[in-house]
Amino acid sequence: MITVFIEYKLDPFKIDEFTAYARRWLDIIPKCGGDLVGYWLPHEGTNDVAYGLISFASLADYEAYRQRLKADSEGKANFEFAMQHKMILQERRTFLRKLEA
Repeated sequence: MITVFIEYKLDPFKIDEFTAYARRWLDIIPKCGGDLVGYWLPHEGTNDVAYGLISFASLADYEAYRQRLKADSEGKANFEFAMQHKMILQERRTFLRKLEA
């Protein structure tokens, strides 16, 4: 199992736009094969960072998911929404594996 840890650096004046963007992924990601752990938005303190975590059985499953996501009409529309509103200034992806006992 791998988990993709996505760190977003946001325009702090466009948190509402990012919230709408993240909320759409709550339906799109599972439909395309990702096990959505969740999205975390700024609340107190730092106001320009958000996180998303999505798990997959393997890196190959992640790659297949990315292809489905890019082909999905709702996924494409959400990517276009982000480009139009420019609320994401930077996005970093880290691939993690859970340490089992």
